Amino acid sequence: MPADTTLIILGASGDLTSRLLLPALGQLLTREPNRSVRLHGAGMDDWTDEHWRDVVRAAFATTGAEGAFATVADTTYSQADITQAADLQRLLDAAEGRPALYFAVPPAVAEKACAALADVTIPEGTILALEKPFGTDEASAHALNALVAKLVPEEQVFRIDHFLGRSTVLNLLGVRFANRLIESVWSADDIATITVDYPEKLGLEGRAGYYDHAGALVDMIQSHLLQVMAFVTMEPPSSLDQLDLRDATSAVLRATHVWDDDPVTSSRRARYTEGTIGDRHFTSYVDEPGVDPSRKTETLAEMTVEVRTARWQGVPIVLRSGKGLGSDGGDRAVTVTFKPVRHLPGGFIGESSPTVLTFSLGPDTMSLGLNVNGADDPLELERVSLAADLGEGGLKAYGEVLSGILDGDAMLAVRGDAAEQCWRIVQPVIDAWRADEVPLDEYPAGTAGPASWDL
Repeated sequence: MPADTTLIILGASGDLTSRLLLPALGQLLTREPNRSVRLHGAGMDDWTDEHWRDVVRAAFATTGAEGAFATVADTTYSQADITQAADLQRLLDAAEGRPALYFAVPPAVAEKACAALADVTIPEGTILALEKPFGTDEASAHALNALVAKLVPEEQVFRIDHFLGRSTVLNLLGVRFANRLIESVWSADDIATITVDYPEKLGLEGRAGYYDHAGALVDMIQSHLLQVMAFVTMEPPSSLDQLDLRDATSAVLRATHVWDDDPVTSSRRARYTEGTIGDRHFTSYVDEPGVDPSRKTETLAEMTVEVRTARWQGVPIVLRSGKGLGSDGGDRAVTVTFKPVRHLPGGFIGESSPTVLTFSLGPDTMSLGLNVNGADDPLELERVSLAADLGEGGLKAYGEVLSGILDGDAMLAVRGDAAEQCWRIVQPVIDAWRADEVPLDEYPAGTAGPASWDL
C-alpha cells in the first residue's frame, strides 16, 4: 500500500538530520505507529541504502524509538546534488503519495535548490520545509518568498522555527486563552513589562562558519524570540487553525517596532571572553577557530521593542539571548511582570512586589509570584511562588514540527510575511551596530553578562 507522504530529507548526511530530525521522527512514529510515511534520504555523500538505514536506526535509538524503525525499514538513500533540477526531479518522481522536501542544508544551498525547482515538475500538494534563517535581510527574504511562491502555494511552505514546537509555547496559548483570570488582565492596563530571555551555557560549538556572520541578534532574536513574543502578545484568534493563528501572529509583528524608535538606547551587545562554566574552560570568542575579530560579532544581544496596538502600547518588551552564560545568567523564560496594586492599605509591613508570571522555556514549568500574609505576623507580607510542572510534552520540538509537515498543517510554521517582518524589526539595530553606535561590551564566559549591565 503506497505511503500517504514521502518525507525526503535533503542534506540527509548532515548533523541536523542525525542529531535532531531522525530522533524526532522516531519519537513521533513511536507515539503514532499507524502513520503511513515513507522516508528517503538524499545528500552529497556516497552512501548505500544499508549505511543510511544504520544511521536512521542509530538515531531512533537515541530517543528509545528502536521499535519505530520497522515503520520506515524500507527507507532508501540517493546521492544527489540538490542544486540541480535533474536530481530534484528524480527524487520527486520516486516519491509515494505527497512529497515533503525537508531542506536540512545551509540557507544558501536551500535557496539554490529552490531556484532549481523552478525547472522541475512538482507534484500537486508537495510541501517545502525550509530551515531558518530565511533570507539575510528584509529584501532577501522578500525575494526568496517570491521565488518560493512560484513553486507551491503559501500553505505548503513550512518555514521551520523549532521554538514554536516547544511544548512551553503551546502551553502558553492554553494558559492565556482558557483562563478568564489571565486573559482579562493581558494588556498594558495591568502588565508593566515582558521579557523573553534565552541564555545558553554553550559556546560556539564549531559553528563559526555560520555564527560569526550572524551573531546572537540574528541567530536567536530575529529567528526565534520575536516569534515567541508574537504568541505572547497576539490578539485572541477565533481558532487555532493555521490561517487564524498565523493571521494573529503576523498582525502583532507588523505592529512591532524598536522601543522609542531608537536602536542605540534600546539595544545592547556583548561577547564573551575567557572563562569557565562548570568543568569546561572557554577560550575567548575572538580566539575561537574560524572567528574574524574584525566583524565584532556579538554573543549576547538584547533589544527592547514595543507592540503599537491598543492592547500593548507603552509596554517595553525585552528580548535577550546569549552564549557562554553561567547559571546566574537568568532562566530561559517568558516573564510577565504586572503593575503594582493601585493602593496598599496602611498597616501592612514588608515588601509588596509586583505579581510575576513566568513560563520557563525548558524545563517546562509555570510559576506565579504573589504576595501573601505571613505565617507568624498576618500583617507582614511574604513572597510565595505557585508553581506547576507542565511536563516535557508528548514530542520534542522537531517532533511537533514533523507532525505538522506530515499532516500538511502549517499552524507552527512561519508565514512568509512574518519572516519579512522579523527582519524589518531588527534592521535598525543591525544598522546601528554596524555603524558602531552601540558599544560592544565583554563578559567572562560563565558569568551573567557584562558587569555594567543591570540584569
